[in-house]
Amino acid sequence: MTDYATHTNAAYVTHSVCSDPGPLRDWLADAPRTVAGIRRLASTLIFHYRASGNPTDLGFEPERLDEIDLRYADAILGRARELMPGSITDQRGDLERVLGCCRDFTLLFVALAREAQIPSRMRIGFGGYLMRGWWLDHVIAEVWDSAAGRWALVEPQLPEGFPDQETASPLDLLDVPRDRFLVGADAWHAARTGAIDPKRFVVDPSNPIVFLRSLPYLAHNLVMDLSAVNRREPLLWDAWSFLERFTDPNLGTAELSRDEIAALDDLAAALAAATDPGTDPETSAVEAAAVANTSGFGIPATVLTLSPYGRPPRRTALRSDRLAA
Repeated sequence: MTDYATHTNAAYVTHSVCSDPGPLRDWLADAPRTVAGIRRLASTLIFHYRASGNPTDLGFEPERLDEIDLRYADAILGRARELMPGSITDQRGDLERVLGCCRDFTLLFVALAREAQIPSRMRIGFGGYLMRGWWLDHVIAEVWDSAAGRWALVEPQLPEGFPDQETASPLDLLDVPRDRFLVGADAWHAARTGAIDPKRFVVDPSNPIVFLRSLPYLAHNLVMDLSAVNRREPLLWDAWSFLERFTDPNLGTAELSRDEIAALDDLAAALAAATDPGTDPETSAVEAAAVANTSGFGIPATVLTLSPYGRPPRRTALRSDRLAA
Protein backbone atom coordinates (compact mmCIF):
# COMPACT_ATOMS: atom_id res chain seq x y z
CA MET A 1 0.00 0.00 0.00
CA THR A 2 1.17 3.53 -0.77
CA ASP A 3 1.80 5.78 2.21
CA TYR A 4 -0.45 8.85 2.10
CA ALA A 5 1.41 12.08 2.78
CA THR A 6 -0.35 14.68 4.89
CA HIS A 7 -0.46 17.58 2.43
CA THR A 8 -1.53 20.68 4.35
CA ASN A 9 -0.73 23.40 1.81
CA ALA A 10 -4.03 24.03 0.01
CA ALA A 11 -4.51 20.28 -0.10
CA TYR A 12 -7.46 20.09 -2.45
CA VAL A 13 -6.31 22.92 -4.69
CA THR A 14 -3.04 21.19 -5.55
CA HIS A 15 -3.50 18.74 -8.41
CA SER A 16 -3.38 15.01 -7.91
CA VAL A 17 -1.54 12.71 -10.27
CA CYS A 18 -4.93 12.06 -11.91
CA SER A 19 -6.30 15.62 -12.10
CA ASP A 20 -3.11 17.31 -13.34
CA PRO A 21 -3.73 18.58 -16.92
CA GLY A 22 0.02 18.58 -17.61
CA PRO A 23 0.75 19.75 -21.17
CA LEU A 24 -2.96 20.48 -21.69
CA ARG A 25 -2.92 23.31 -19.14
CA ASP A 26 -2.71 26.02 -21.80
CA TRP A 27 -5.82 24.62 -23.49
CA LEU A 28 -7.77 25.35 -20.30
CA ALA A 29 -7.12 29.10 -20.51
CA ASP A 30 -10.61 29.79 -21.89
CA ALA A 31 -12.36 27.64 -19.28
CA PRO A 32 -14.69 29.33 -16.77
CA ARG A 33 -13.47 29.86 -13.23
CA THR A 34 -16.72 29.68 -11.26
CA VAL A 35 -18.23 26.50 -9.86
CA ALA A 36 -21.36 26.91 -11.98
CA GLY A 37 -19.40 27.59 -15.17
CA ILE A 38 -16.98 24.72 -14.57
CA ARG A 39 -19.86 22.36 -13.84
CA ARG A 40 -21.59 23.36 -17.06
CA LEU A 41 -18.43 22.89 -19.14
CA ALA A 42 -17.54 19.53 -17.58
CA SER A 43 -21.01 18.23 -18.44
CA THR A 44 -20.29 18.79 -22.16
CA LEU A 45 -16.92 17.05 -22.48
CA ILE A 46 -17.88 13.42 -21.76
CA PHE A 47 -20.45 11.13 -23.38
CA HIS A 48 -21.62 8.42 -20.98
CA TYR A 49 -20.69 5.06 -22.44
CA ARG A 50 -23.90 3.25 -21.48
CA ALA A 51 -26.55 5.80 -20.41
CA SER A 52 -27.92 6.17 -23.97
CA GLY A 53 -27.36 2.63 -25.21
CA ASN A 54 -24.53 0.94 -27.10
CA PRO A 55 -22.12 3.66 -28.30
CA THR A 56 -21.43 1.86 -31.59
CA ASP A 57 -25.16 2.01 -32.36
CA LEU A 58 -24.95 5.77 -31.85
CA GLY A 59 -22.13 6.32 -34.34
CA PHE A 60 -19.02 5.81 -32.21
CA GLU A 61 -16.36 3.72 -33.94
CA PRO A 62 -15.62 0.43 -32.11
CA GLU A 63 -12.02 1.41 -31.41
CA ARG A 64 -13.27 4.39 -29.42
CA LEU A 65 -14.66 2.10 -26.72
CA ASP A 66 -11.21 2.07 -25.12
CA GLU A 67 -11.69 5.73 -24.18
CA ILE A 68 -13.56 4.63 -21.08
CA ASP A 69 -10.27 3.37 -19.61
CA LEU A 70 -8.52 6.75 -19.83
CA ARG A 71 -7.50 7.31 -16.23
CA TYR A 72 -5.70 10.66 -16.17
CA ALA A 73 -7.06 14.14 -16.90
CA ASP A 74 -4.24 14.96 -19.32
CA ALA A 75 -5.16 11.91 -21.44
CA ILE A 76 -8.90 12.67 -21.38
CA LEU A 77 -8.34 16.33 -22.21
CA GLY A 78 -5.89 15.38 -24.93
CA ARG A 79 -8.47 13.11 -26.52
CA ALA A 80 -11.12 15.84 -26.26
CA ARG A 81 -8.83 18.25 -28.08
CA GLU A 82 -8.12 15.67 -30.78
CA LEU A 83 -11.84 15.26 -31.34
CA MET A 84 -12.42 19.03 -31.49
CA PRO A 85 -9.23 21.14 -31.68
CA GLY A 86 -10.79 24.57 -31.09
CA SER A 87 -11.46 26.21 -27.76
CA ILE A 88 -12.40 23.93 -24.89
CA THR A 89 -15.58 25.98 -24.56
CA ASP A 90 -16.78 25.37 -28.14
CA GLN A 91 -20.09 23.54 -28.39
CA ARG A 92 -19.62 19.82 -29.03
CA GLY A 93 -21.76 17.21 -30.69
CA ASP A 94 -22.07 13.78 -29.11
CA LEU A 95 -19.32 12.24 -31.26
CA GLU A 96 -16.94 15.05 -30.28
CA ARG A 97 -17.15 14.08 -26.63
CA VAL A 98 -14.90 11.50 -24.96
CA LEU A 99 -16.57 8.23 -24.00
CA GLY A 100 -16.56 7.86 -20.25
CA CYS A 101 -18.75 7.73 -17.17
CA CYS A 102 -19.69 9.75 -14.08
CA ARG A 103 -16.15 9.37 -12.79
CA ASP A 104 -14.76 11.17 -15.85
CA PHE A 105 -17.25 14.06 -15.74
CA THR A 106 -16.18 14.48 -12.12
CA LEU A 107 -12.45 14.16 -12.73
CA LEU A 108 -12.58 16.92 -15.35
CA PHE A 109 -14.67 19.09 -13.03
CA VAL A 110 -12.09 18.60 -10.28
CA ALA A 111 -9.21 19.31 -12.67
CA LEU A 112 -10.83 22.55 -13.86
CA ALA A 113 -11.78 23.59 -10.33
CA ARG A 114 -8.27 23.05 -9.03
CA GLU A 115 -6.93 25.07 -11.95
CA ALA A 116 -9.23 27.87 -10.77
CA GLN A 117 -7.91 27.46 -7.19
CA ILE A 118 -11.23 26.11 -5.93
CA PRO A 119 -10.70 23.34 -3.34
CA SER A 120 -12.42 20.27 -4.77
CA ARG A 121 -12.37 16.51 -4.53
CA MET A 122 -14.07 13.46 -6.01
CA ARG A 123 -16.67 11.58 -3.98
CA ILE A 124 -17.75 8.03 -4.78
CA GLY A 125 -21.04 6.68 -3.51
CA PHE A 126 -24.65 6.29 -4.60
CA GLY A 127 -27.24 8.63 -6.04
CA GLY A 128 -30.87 8.31 -5.00
CA TYR A 129 -32.06 10.68 -7.71
CA LEU A 130 -31.15 8.68 -10.83
CA MET A 131 -33.81 5.95 -10.80
CA ARG A 132 -36.92 5.74 -8.68
CA GLY A 133 -36.62 3.16 -5.93
CA TRP A 134 -32.85 2.62 -6.29
CA TRP A 135 -29.53 3.98 -5.10
CA LEU A 136 -27.25 3.79 -8.12
CA ASP A 137 -23.47 3.68 -8.17
CA HIS A 138 -22.40 7.24 -8.93
CA VAL A 139 -19.56 9.76 -8.64
CA ILE A 140 -19.88 13.49 -8.09
CA ALA A 141 -17.66 16.30 -6.82
CA GLU A 142 -17.35 18.21 -3.59
CA VAL A 143 -16.18 21.83 -3.35
CA TRP A 144 -15.26 23.86 -0.30
CA ASP A 145 -17.53 26.86 0.21
CA SER A 146 -15.33 29.08 2.34
CA ALA A 147 -18.12 31.61 2.98
CA ALA A 148 -20.43 28.93 4.36
CA GLY A 149 -17.61 26.96 5.98
CA ARG A 150 -18.71 23.65 4.51
CA TRP A 151 -18.26 21.23 1.62
CA ALA A 152 -21.00 21.29 -1.02
CA LEU A 153 -21.75 18.36 -3.34
CA VAL A 154 -21.75 19.27 -7.04
CA GLU A 155 -23.22 17.12 -9.82
CA PRO A 156 -20.97 17.49 -12.92
CA GLN A 157 -22.74 15.06 -15.25
CA LEU A 158 -26.43 15.90 -15.41
CA PRO A 159 -28.00 18.69 -17.47
CA GLU A 160 -29.47 21.78 -15.87
CA GLY A 161 -33.08 21.28 -14.88
CA PHE A 162 -32.66 17.55 -14.22
CA PRO A 163 -35.51 16.35 -11.99
CA ASP A 164 -34.85 14.05 -9.06
CA GLN A 165 -36.36 10.79 -10.30
CA GLU A 166 -37.59 9.93 -6.80
CA THR A 167 -39.21 13.24 -5.83
CA ALA A 168 -39.81 14.84 -9.27
CA SER A 169 -38.39 18.09 -7.88
CA PRO A 170 -35.52 19.88 -9.70
CA LEU A 171 -32.19 18.70 -8.34
CA ASP A 172 -29.84 21.43 -7.11
CA LEU A 173 -26.79 20.50 -9.17
CA LEU A 174 -24.54 22.96 -7.30
CA ASP A 175 -25.54 21.82 -3.81
CA VAL A 176 -26.87 18.28 -3.97
CA PRO A 177 -28.66 17.42 -0.71
CA ARG A 178 -26.72 14.89 1.33
CA ASP A 179 -29.78 12.71 1.71
CA ARG A 180 -29.97 12.40 -2.10
CA PHE A 181 -26.33 11.47 -2.70
CA LEU A 182 -24.68 9.25 -0.11
CA VAL A 183 -20.89 9.21 -0.08
CA GLY A 184 -19.29 5.82 0.54
CA ALA A 185 -19.29 5.98 4.34
CA ASP A 186 -22.84 7.31 4.59
CA ALA A 187 -24.16 4.64 2.22
CA TRP A 188 -22.40 1.90 4.20
CA HIS A 189 -23.81 3.26 7.46
CA ALA A 190 -27.34 3.52 6.04
CA ALA A 191 -27.22 -0.09 4.88
CA ARG A 192 -25.67 -1.46 8.08
CA THR A 193 -28.16 0.31 10.36
CA GLY A 194 -31.14 -0.75 8.25
CA ALA A 195 -32.06 2.80 7.31
CA ILE A 196 -31.94 1.67 3.66
CA ASP A 197 -32.21 -1.91 2.45
CA PRO A 198 -28.71 -2.92 1.26
CA LYS A 199 -30.32 -4.52 -1.80
CA ARG A 200 -31.33 -1.03 -3.00
CA PHE A 201 -27.65 -0.17 -3.64
CA VAL A 202 -26.64 -1.34 -7.11
CA VAL A 203 -24.70 -0.47 -10.24
CA ASP A 204 -27.76 -1.30 -12.34
CA PRO A 205 -30.90 -3.11 -11.13
CA SER A 206 -30.87 -5.27 -14.27
CA ASN A 207 -27.25 -6.38 -13.85
CA PRO A 208 -27.17 -9.87 -12.26
CA ILE A 209 -23.47 -9.86 -11.25
CA VAL A 210 -23.54 -10.37 -7.48
CA PHE A 211 -20.53 -8.16 -6.79
CA LEU A 212 -22.26 -5.15 -8.33
CA ARG A 213 -24.99 -4.89 -5.71
CA SER A 214 -25.69 -4.85 -1.97
CA LEU A 215 -22.95 -5.10 0.71
CA PRO A 216 -20.10 -6.20 -1.60
CA TYR A 217 -20.54 -3.13 -3.80
CA LEU A 218 -21.16 -0.88 -0.83
CA ALA A 219 -17.77 -2.09 0.43
CA HIS A 220 -16.26 -1.40 -2.99
CA ASN A 221 -17.49 2.21 -3.07
CA LEU A 222 -16.47 2.83 0.53
CA VAL A 223 -12.90 1.79 -0.27
CA MET A 224 -12.96 3.71 -3.56
CA ASP A 225 -14.16 6.87 -1.81
CA LEU A 226 -11.26 6.60 0.64
CA SER A 227 -8.93 6.62 -2.36
CA ALA A 228 -10.74 9.54 -4.00
CA VAL A 229 -10.58 11.87 -0.99
CA ASN A 230 -6.89 11.06 -0.74
CA ARG A 231 -6.46 12.33 -4.32
CA ARG A 232 -5.86 8.95 -5.94
CA GLU A 233 -8.99 9.10 -8.07
CA PRO A 234 -9.56 5.50 -9.24
CA LEU A 235 -11.44 4.03 -12.18
CA LEU A 236 -14.74 2.58 -11.03
CA TRP A 237 -13.69 -0.82 -12.33
CA ASP A 238 -10.50 -0.98 -10.27
CA ALA A 239 -10.25 -3.44 -7.40
CA TRP A 240 -7.68 -4.20 -4.74
CA SER A 241 -7.31 -5.91 -1.40
CA PHE A 242 -9.99 -8.46 -0.47
CA LEU A 243 -12.38 -6.99 -3.06
CA GLU A 244 -10.46 -8.75 -5.82
CA ARG A 245 -11.96 -12.09 -4.87
CA PHE A 246 -15.42 -10.87 -5.93
CA THR A 247 -14.45 -9.90 -9.45
CA ASP A 248 -15.29 -13.16 -11.22
CA PRO A 249 -18.50 -12.36 -13.19
CA ASN A 250 -19.59 -16.00 -12.81
CA LEU A 251 -19.43 -15.87 -9.02
CA GLY A 252 -22.63 -17.21 -7.55
CA THR A 253 -22.40 -15.45 -4.19
CA ALA A 254 -20.34 -12.61 -2.76
CA GLU A 255 -20.16 -12.74 1.00
CA LEU A 256 -18.15 -10.58 3.37
CA SER A 257 -16.73 -12.23 6.45
CA ARG A 258 -17.60 -11.02 9.93
CA ASP A 259 -14.09 -9.64 10.36
CA GLU A 260 -14.27 -7.81 7.02
CA ILE A 261 -17.59 -6.24 7.93
CA ALA A 262 -16.19 -5.12 11.28
CA ALA A 263 -13.15 -3.57 9.58
CA LEU A 264 -15.42 -1.80 7.08
CA ASP A 265 -17.61 -0.51 9.92
CA ASP A 266 -14.49 1.03 11.46
CA LEU A 267 -13.39 2.43 8.11
CA ALA A 268 -16.79 4.03 7.49
CA ALA A 269 -16.82 5.69 10.90
CA ALA A 270 -13.27 7.03 10.54
CA LEU A 271 -13.78 8.24 6.97
CA ALA A 272 -17.06 9.96 7.86
CA ALA A 273 -15.29 11.84 10.65
CA ALA A 274 -12.34 12.81 8.42
CA THR A 275 -14.59 14.11 5.65
CA ASP A 276 -17.29 15.75 7.75
CA PRO A 277 -18.86 18.53 5.63
CA GLY A 278 -17.79 21.16 8.16
CA THR A 279 -14.12 20.14 8.30
CA ASP A 280 -11.84 22.53 6.42
CA PRO A 281 -9.78 21.19 3.48
CA GLU A 282 -6.39 21.16 5.16
CA THR A 283 -7.62 19.39 8.29
CA SER A 284 -9.72 16.97 6.26
CA ALA A 285 -6.76 16.06 4.03
CA VAL A 286 -4.59 15.26 7.05
CA GLU A 287 -7.30 13.17 8.69
CA ALA A 288 -8.19 11.32 5.46
CA ALA A 289 -4.53 10.45 4.96
CA ALA A 290 -4.37 9.07 8.48
CA VAL A 291 -7.42 6.88 7.79
CA ALA A 292 -5.81 5.50 4.63
CA ASN A 293 -2.52 4.82 6.40
CA THR A 294 -4.02 3.08 9.42
CA SER A 295 -6.92 1.18 7.85
CA GLY A 296 -4.97 -0.87 5.32
CA PHE A 297 -7.51 -0.05 2.61
CA GLY A 298 -5.47 2.56 0.73
CA ILE A 299 -4.96 2.07 -3.00
CA PRO A 300 -1.72 0.19 -3.84
CA ALA A 301 0.73 0.97 -6.62
CA THR A 302 -0.80 -1.74 -8.82
CA VAL A 303 -4.52 -2.52 -9.06
CA LEU A 304 -6.68 -5.10 -10.78
CA THR A 305 -8.64 -3.36 -13.54
CA LEU A 306 -11.77 -5.02 -14.82
CA SER A 307 -13.58 -4.36 -18.09
CA PRO A 308 -17.20 -3.23 -18.41
CA TYR A 309 -17.06 -4.84 -21.86
CA GLY A 310 -16.23 -8.30 -20.50
CA ARG A 311 -12.58 -8.36 -21.51
CA PRO A 312 -10.09 -10.21 -19.27
CA PRO A 313 -9.01 -8.37 -16.09
CA ARG A 314 -5.53 -6.89 -16.15
CA ARG A 315 -2.99 -5.57 -13.68
CA THR A 316 -2.48 -1.81 -13.94
CA ALA A 317 0.58 -0.05 -12.56
CA LEU A 318 -0.46 3.44 -11.53
CA ARG A 319 1.58 6.55 -12.17
CA SER A 320 3.85 7.37 -9.30
CA ASP A 321 2.62 10.06 -6.98
CA ARG A 322 3.95 13.48 -7.90
CA LEU A 323 1.84 15.54 -5.52
CA ALA A 324 3.47 18.67 -4.18
CA ALA A 325 4.12 18.64 -0.47
